[in-house]
Amino acid sequence: MPNEATLLLGLDRVSVVRIERLADGTRRVHLATADEAARACPSCGVFATRVKGTAITRPRNLPYGERDLQFRWHKRRWWCREPLCPRKSFTEQLPQVPARARLTTRLRQADGRRVGDAGSTESRRPAACDCPGRW
Repeated sequence: MPNEATLLLGLDRVSVVRIERLADGTRRVHLATADEAARACPSCGVFATRVKGTAITRPRNLPYGERDLQFRWHKRRWWCREPLCPRKSFTEQLPQVPARARLTTRLRQADGRRVGDAGSTESRRPAACDCPGRW
């Protein structure tokens, strides 16, 4: 069940575990998966029951307020229990943060609108976003 802080981020199916303020004023938001469907194997769809380990990813999202936000998503790595599945393990993924994605779909969509509005074919890094220059 998402908490109130999670609602501010606009990211579904994750929950804010804690928020810390860094020395430069940046807020680091620690997230956990709040959707049981994320433990379904992306190859075969079988729900995993055994955790292999954990992984921490740093997806970038739209800025919130005047200070930067950094995300740390504490994901679980699961063993696929289907013997015939070619994938032996996988990490949790969500529609707004697909596997191996460095940007949330919200940030990608906002970038697409920015490019369309500017009539440009190249994206520029938003000043308030901790993102690479070209995506």
